[in-house]
Amino acid sequence: MVSANANQLRYDGRVVVITGAGAGLGREYALLFGSRGAKVVVNDLGGNFHGQGKSNAADNVVQEVRAAGGTAVPDYNSVVDGDKIIQTAMEAFGRVDVLVNNAGILRDKSLARISDEDWNLIHDVHLKGSFLTTRAAWAIMKKQNYGRIIMTSSNSGIYGNFGQANYSAAKLGLIGLANTVAIEGAKNNIKCNVIVPTAASRMTEGIIPEILFNELKPKLIAPVVAYLCHESCEDTGAIIESAAGWATKVHFVRGKGSILRTSIDENVTPEYVKSVWDKVTDMSDTKHLNTITDASLALADVLEKLREGKFGENSVTESFKFNFKDVILYALGVGATVTDENDLRFLYENHPDFSAIPTFFILPGLLSVMGSNLTATAIPHASFDLTNILHGEQYIELFDSVPTDGILTTTSTVIDVLDKKSGALVITQSDSYDVNGTLIARSQSSTFVVGAGNFNGKSKASPEVKPLVPNPKRSPDTSVQIKTSRDQAALYRLSGDLNPLHIDPGFSTIAGYKIPILHGLCTMGISVKAVLKNFGADDSSLFRAAKVRFSKPVLPGQTLRVDMWKEPNNRICFRTVVVETNTEVLSGAYVDFKKIVVKPNMTAGKDLQSDAIFAAIKERIAEDEAKAKSINAVFHYKITDAGKVVKEWVIDLKSAKLYEGPVQGKADTTLTISDADFVDLALGKIQPQAAFMKGKLKITGNIMLAQKLSSIMKTEAKL
Repeated sequence: MVSANANQLRYDGRVVVITGAGAGLGREYALLFGSRGAKVVVNDLGGNFHGQGKSNAADNVVQEVRAAGGTAVPDYNSVVDGDKIIQTAMEAFGRVDVLVNNAGILRDKSLARISDEDWNLIHDVHLKGSFLTTRAAWAIMKKQNYGRIIMTSSNSGIYGNFGQANYSAAKLGLIGLANTVAIEGAKNNIKCNVIVPTAASRMTEGIIPEILFNELKPKLIAPVVAYLCHESCEDTGAIIESAAGWATKVHFVRGKGSILRTSIDENVTPEYVKSVWDKVTDMSDTKHLNTITDASLALADVLEKLREGKFGENSVTESFKFNFKDVILYALGVGATVTDENDLRFLYENHPDFSAIPTFFILPGLLSVMGSNLTATAIPHASFDLTNILHGEQYIELFDSVPTDGILTTTSTVIDVLDKKSGALVITQSDSYDVNGTLIARSQSSTFVVGAGNFNGKSKASPEVKPLVPNPKRSPDTSVQIKTSRDQAALYRLSGDLNPLHIDPGFSTIAGYKIPILHGLCTMGISVKAVLKNFGADDSSLFRAAKVRFSKPVLPGQTLRVDMWKEPNNRICFRTVVVETNTEVLSGAYVDFKKIVVKPNMTAGKDLQSDAIFAAIKERIAEDEAKAKSINAVFHYKITDAGKVVKEWVIDLKSAKLYEGPVQGKADTTLTISDADFVDLALGKIQPQAAFMKGKLKITGNIMLAQKLSSIMKTEAKL
């Protein structure tokens, strides 16, 4: 708790004018400002809360301020004579820094019983009075290049209230007045905000229940108004509700709405409005617009998309709201782990390089298409359900710097429908824009609908559909293995793809699978992440685009091997294979980078003597794969030089492969040895047991498995 004098907000030298300050909230404002060094003008006509009669209320408050050591003068003018109130301040103190429009009265009657006098008097005191007093202070504040103005609204103005039509209208009018004052005052450091107080006062006594009335102390609201009027407060145009020691900001929001026609030339009909009324009134996805310009630009964007035909039957627009939790959940779903320190950039929101794995931005388009009727509309000749749908291909391209939170507006459009005889291939393109209208991501998704073919459609895709790229006719430049988890699909589906095929055993059986299968996009995410690690230094900003074909399904728990080829123009071609079945599951795939960064422990690193030994081991494995596989283990070698790991090799004798680089998945045995000692070990100059005992060879994991390596380590003849 901060002490009374520590960092105290002061108003020394400031002149504060408060209307309606003879009691209640106004009195508390006057006492607080006076105690903090302000010179206060206490205005109050002195009547009751109906605006009738007079009293010396202002004098009483002035005496209280002075008794506490403050400076104050009274003013008994009506707010409809606002210029006279401001004149009092100028004559007494020579300036006006703060104006709190607080004066108010009530004339409550039901709508049919409100007289012209009741209506006019309420508007005169609340709305017109605030306008006149503000206008009188305006020229002074502009000349000073400083001013703080408060308008006092009410929950009756925001929500309405029975018997207060006149009062509600005036109070909501004050919000509109404040918005414009804030805009016009910005260039002259004049800030205007609205307070929406609920306080016990002459006006609310008998209206608010007694148990609540006793807790609504005006002095609990005064500090909120005081801060809004301090020079350190940067807010302007804000609506702040406060009561009983609590405060919050209130603002108006607009729903996403619905298009009422599909093209710029089409008319709107009452029947169509009725059919989409649920979307028109849906407030589940709202947005706050700060200015009238924002509203105009949003409407202009709708008109532009109408002209482009993006609201037809073959198009849908949806919002995708996300934050760091969604980014992290996706990363976990595609295998990011805290055991790899480089993965922390995908898992920890406060990491200096926190970023989303690039394939995360497939989600906005995927979810918009899944939640629409685009596929059904594209092939009206066929009926189908989820068991008939297969994800055929996926493309993702990133443009501007990608965010880790925000709202993306995604327009998805059917760009091609192909007749593949055994089924129909529906290709959608999804463009995702940020709140500034900047294109962030573009994805293309090919959905194969089994049994929907033979409709005499075209068989070849349009040029705008991104093609696949065949793998090079040579051995991969590098390969990595990743063991998936049995829970991989259960975790990945939390990012939004809730197809029961990936979690419900009964549903997967109907679809022809023994157990629920892994999402194809999860396999893609795991694979692209592996490519990013090996050729992009785990830096998402280097990613440009990726494309894959989903050839076969993957079962959660299976091991994936990603084979990669470095090609010209910063392209890495790759394929993904299930190790246990040697089945290719991602085909014709590639990742395009802005630039390729090869890790130091890959083939671009320094040449070592041990390189020749691993080359010889690779040949020995190829000569007798069956013998190699009989060992059935994965060995991870860390080769050191001057005490530092300079290269890593993996001898995977489960799949008879040897590759350079870090192990992907889990090694059975990890061996750390220097380059020179490894050569001596291979040449028989030192025995493994002796090297281990002398600390030259360090082994973790299953030490006994290391003894089985002797058959493939006999490389003297090859050397």
